[in-house]
This record gives sequence, C-alpha cells and structure tokens, in this order.
Amino acid sequence: MNIHEYQAKALLRSYGAPVSDGRAVLRAEEAKTAAGEMDGPLWVVKAQIHAGGRGKGHFKEAQAGEKGGVRLAKSVGEAAEMAKQMLGRTLVTHQTGPAGKQVNRIYIEDGSDIARELYLALLVDRQASRISFVASTEGGMDIEEVAAKTPEKIVSFSVDPASGLSDFHGRRVAFALGLEGAQVKQCVGLVRILYKAFVEKDMEMLEINPLVVTPDGNLKVLDAKISFDGNALYRHSDILALRDETEEDPKELAASKFDLNYIALDGDIGCMVNGAGLAMATMDIIKLYGAAPANFLDVGGGATKEKVTEAFKIITSDPQVKGILVNIFGGIMRCDVIAEGVIAAVKEVGLKVPLVVRLEGTNVEKGKDIIKNSGLNVIAADDLKDGAQKIVKAVKG
Repeated sequence: MNIHEYQAKALLRSYGAPVSDGRAVLRAEEAKTAAGEMDGPLWVVKAQIHAGGRGKGHFKEAQAGEKGGVRLAKSVGEAAEMAKQMLGRTLVTHQTGPAGKQVNRIYIEDGSDIARELYLALLVDRQASRISFVASTEGGMDIEEVAAKTPEKIVSFSVDPASGLSDFHGRRVAFALGLEGAQVKQCVGLVRILYKAFVEKDMEMLEINPLVVTPDGNLKVLDAKISFDGNALYRHSDILALRDETEEDPKELAASKFDLNYIALDGDIGCMVNGAGLAMATMDIIKLYGAAPANFLDVGGGATKEKVTEAFKIITSDPQVKGILVNIFGGIMRCDVIAEGVIAAVKEVGLKVPLVVRLEGTNVEKGKDIIKNSGLNVIAADDLKDGAQKIVKAVKG
C-alpha cells in the first residue's frame, strides 16, 4: 500500500526526522488559510498523487507556460492560487502514463534553501532477505537514470538482522553521501530514525529524494515516498486509515475486497488462474505465442463459486480485454466449482469476447460437463499450450 508525500512526512516527523512544516489541502477554499499558517517567505505547492516525476509532469490541457505539479510561490495569495489551479485537474508524469492521475489533494509547505541534493532509500532486498540501504550523491534525479548512466555513484548495502543496525551503518551512508563534520552525526541519527520506522511499520520501501543539505549544513527530508507490506496491514490500523482508494486501480481495489490477487497489466488477454506460479507460467506462454496478458489474477487454492464469479466480472470490466483464458489445475481447488463460477459470471455479465477454458485435476470431468452443457460459446482446451494457442488465435483473427 502506498501513501501520499504529506502522510509519509507526518509519519517520519513522528519518529523525529527533520521535515519542513506543511499543510494538506483537500478543498480550494482551504488553501489560503493553510498557507497563512506557515512562516514563508517561500511556499512550495505540491500536487499529491501516487506517482513520481510530479515536478517534471504536465497537466492535461495545460496553458502555455504553465508549470508542473510542484511550484514555488512567493506569497500566501500566490500559493493559494496555485493550489486552486491544480486541484481537480489531471497530472501526467512519466510514472502515470498518458492517462495521468487526478489531483485531489495538495500539500503546501515552507520553502527550503538547498545547498546539496542527495538520495537515500531503504527497501526489502528479496534475494538477501534483509533490509538494504541505497545512497547516492545524485539526489533530485530518477534513481533509474543514475543507475543507467553513472552506476558507480550508487552505494548499496544490507543490514544483518542478527546483529541489527549500528552507528557504523549510519557512517557508511554519510561517507557515501559525501557528508562531513557535524553532518555525519546527523546522518547517523537520521539512519536510526528511518530504520526504526521501516521495521516498526512493516514498510517495503522508504525513499527520500531529495535528502537535502541546507546552507547552514543541516540535513532535511525534502520529499518522501513510502509503501507498506499489504500482508502486514492488519497490525497497523493507523496506517490502513491513510489509504486513498481514489489512487488505486478500481479493478485491483475490487479484487482486494474478495481476497483475490489481481494486478492490472497492459495486454489484451485476461487471465484467471489458481496459483501464483501457474499464473506466471500462463502469462509467459501467452507472450510466447505472440500476445500479452491484461492481468495477473490468482483466485487461490480454495476459491468459492462466488469468488470465481467476482474474478470473472473484474476481468470483463477491463475495456482492454479482447479474450479470456481460464487455466485451472485443480488440487485443493475443484474444477466443477470453477466451471460453475465461470458460467454464473457469464450469465450475469454476458460474454462479448472469446473465452478459452482449460481444466485439469480434481472433478475435471464434472467441470467439463458443466461447461459443455451450459449452452455458452466457450472454447475448450486440452492443456496449457493448446489453451494459449487457441486464445491468441481467437483474439488475433
């Protein structure tokens, strides 16, 4: 789960991290009051969406000379006017894609003088099964661009959970960022704060870009992006309360309410599979035969008829889908339950695209009989290869 910048900063502030004073604005009429509560003389007005590149982004139907989603104001009135201009409009960045995202929240904060911009992040290293730090002197830039052009400017290391975090790790970050003197001590303290927050709140990623050095030599968290482990949210009602459902794909949101593992993709063949490994294999073989999956969807090993029906409805709600492949290998899952769910869903929402169904395993003959006697135009497949070939052929021709 992702949260907005202003929420991330509030969380880090509660742990003692140095962040600027700021106010979140949800309605245009609140902007002037919010800006007036800060000292100035400069105010930064930031569009709040779950995507990076806001400063370099652009609004749809932007007027000539209009700036992106991060703007600098020199008065309370100017800050309020900028907030009003951005609220309700669609911001397009390199991470949102051409569709962009609607700006429903604005963050106004005190401006900061900047001497240097740095990059610092914590993330879960899946290969090492440890928390890793990533540091670079190239703050303010996309870390992917830095990695591609100047990888030697990125320092990364993990923390051994047996020994835990020590001041050595903080000093290593400080030296990687080229800090010196009192800044090293500040960095050691900041690293401890970030690591503590990361572990206690079950974060997956904490990115500060940029972490700045002010002209008087102090460190400040100027931007923050945090994502949390969704499987651990039951332990954090305070974090779950920060969820902004308007930022999430409606299909993924609907799937989460039925405990379905669904991720929207860019292809045109919808997939419904039981088991994450089989789902990955299904997507791979669709690519192998010249098409692309529209989603990853694992209904799980113990799905009910109702859950299968909802999964099918979510797939068909995607306008990109031009064909559907149902690939079920029944172990715990029974093929007749899948068949009943598919038939119920088709009868409820209709079937406007080709549908290929491959069933194998527990009660497979019952499942095939249910589909065969349904009277629906469903294409049967003997195995995964046959199913992939048939759905690709049906979509392409």
